[in-house]
Amino acid sequence: MNKEIVKSEDKKWKKFKFIEIFDIKSGFYNKKPEVEENGNIPFIGAVDNLNGITEFYTLENIEKSSNTGDKNNHSIDKKIFRKNAICVTNNGSVGYAYYQNSNFTCSHDVNPLYLKKYELNNEIAQFLITAIEQQRVCFEYSRKWRPKRMIKSHIMLPIDKNSEPDYKYMEQYIKSIRQIKLKKYETYIKKQLKEIQYKKVQKLEEKEWKEFFIEELFNIRIGKNIDGNKVNKQGGKIPYVTRKENCNGVNGFISYSQDFLTVDYPVITIGNETAEPFIQKYTFFTGTKVNILKPKQKVSEYTLKFIATTLKAHKSKYSYSFTINSTRLKRQKIMLPVNQNLEPDYEYMEQYIKNITYKKLSNYLNYKKLL
Repeated sequence: MNKEIVKSEDKKWKKFKFIEIFDIKSGFYNKKPEVEENGNIPFIGAVDNLNGITEFYTLENIEKSSNTGDKNNHSIDKKIFRKNAICVTNNGSVGYAYYQNSNFTCSHDVNPLYLKKYELNNEIAQFLITAIEQQRVCFEYSRKWRPKRMIKSHIMLPIDKNSEPDYKYMEQYIKSIRQIKLKKYETYIKKQLKEIQYKKVQKLEEKEWKEFFIEELFNIRIGKNIDGNKVNKQGGKIPYVTRKENCNGVNGFISYSQDFLTVDYPVITIGNETAEPFIQKYTFFTGTKVNILKPKQKVSEYTLKFIATTLKAHKSKYSYSFTINSTRLKRQKIMLPVNQNLEPDYEYMEQYIKNITYKKLSNYLNYKKLL
């Protein structure tokens, strides 16, 4: 993008009422349909990740479900919301906003917002989302952000010469940021490709495999209790790894300072209840409900990614009532490819994952050339 964008601090800003900018809708108080495999309509809930999506459902399933679970049902047009909306959570994880570019259904814990006087797109939505989420600190579980309260809320936006929201500026501003980030990412990918050497290896089905106990391969420890009053997720710099099933287990960054997780990286972390394995390459903090698997033999992060995939295959057998604590984890068996000595073939695992990574990064660069 050649045109230089005015810095946000150099623009004039104005405070608007939400009701001036948005057509504020109420989510539908509907009983969540049963989970199904072939759903294609997103269900937006009061969560703080995954663009608000908690599940996908078919139109038929949404249509037959009701808020009471009986025959007191509503028509499908009351349950489906049209695309090009910003969904704001008003309960639970209050104040998170997500752009929806396809038709969706949602709970009553979500306020769908539609832009007035202008056509919403992804770039404008991302700018508005940043402004909306600035007010997250004003609301919490006990102080919900329902539509009646949102109508009285305000939002600060850059304005044009007519003192109206400058949507063209918002769009160009986000595009310029994206271009800068894409350029940095492209530079990073090219650097990665130089470091990763592609070498042809045997197919998985051609390798000999063998079962191993986790305790044969790893030393297992758990984190330590962390004083909750010292966990500052907003201003910290060190990852705080929890039992989350996404975001590499990271639930914010903290400034709490101790050295009890001084280990040789990389390692695998796996939450007791979730049994979701993640690779940690840098210093992190965690509590007593997360297992830390340090390899007995020094291996690369690529090798650990291979092992984590085989470990994840056993995830379904664990739950909150049957956790993967350190005792059970030690005796968990996993299948791994082996070398001529029937030992784990770490070099093969490393190269296999490197090859996958190399192909994915190369495909991205080739795709970008076509844009």
